[in-house]
Amino acid sequence: MKNTFQMSERYRVGIILAVVGGFLDAYTYICRGGVFANAQTGNIVLFGISLIEGRFYNAFEYFVPILAFVLGVLLAEFVREKFKKSHFHWRQGVLLVEILVLAYVAFIPMGKFDIVANVLISFVCSLQVEAFRKFRGNAYATTMCTGNLRSASDFLYRFFKMHKSGNLTNSYMYFGIILFFIIGGILGTIFTKLLLEKAVLLGAFGLLIVFFMLFIDYEKKEKETKNVL
Repeated sequence: MKNTFQMSERYRVGIILAVVGGFLDAYTYICRGGVFANAQTGNIVLFGISLIEGRFYNAFEYFVPILAFVLGVLLAEFVREKFKKSHFHWRQGVLLVEILVLAYVAFIPMGKFDIVANVLISFVCSLQVEAFRKFRGNAYATTMCTGNLRSASDFLYRFFKMHKSGNLTNSYMYFGIILFFIIGGILGTIFTKLLLEKAVLLGAFGLLIVFFMLFIDYEKKEKETKNVL
């Protein structure tokens, strides 16, 4: 029996989100002060270092993106609870917020306001990582790679041990997500150098594509195609 998944769990959605995740990482690193706004592990470590060294303003700068990330998760969960019974898909609401925030970031001048841009992108990434947590039933992340790399390696080990093709399929799909994250980073590097702060609009465009994809019931379309044939 063929497995059925939510539209948000389709692999093609994960691919586009991974490209956007890599794109935003390259964007913040190149034109927003050399930081990575997608994952907060580094910020947490640097927050602790700044505190112990008495550099409290620097500690504050690292703490704000962490707080923005937490608020993003809370907002994503609030939207899910508010609209889960609505005809309007709650993840589309999250995507709209992401798109609007990134559009705003495009008009924040580079330089002394980079911290604002990084906080907003951290907020966007937390919305994305909370709203899109699975592809085909497998847990993953589209704004960071460590967990995906662990899962890819784990499934590869299971394949070598049990020789089940499903494990190999899951492994290369995780590696695929990582590959498209890298491609996003490459595209982010190219276009950020060309467009500077306005390059983030391309990330917003990628999210807009996903927004419209969530309206499409691929399984229904496949059934209709088979019936026609």
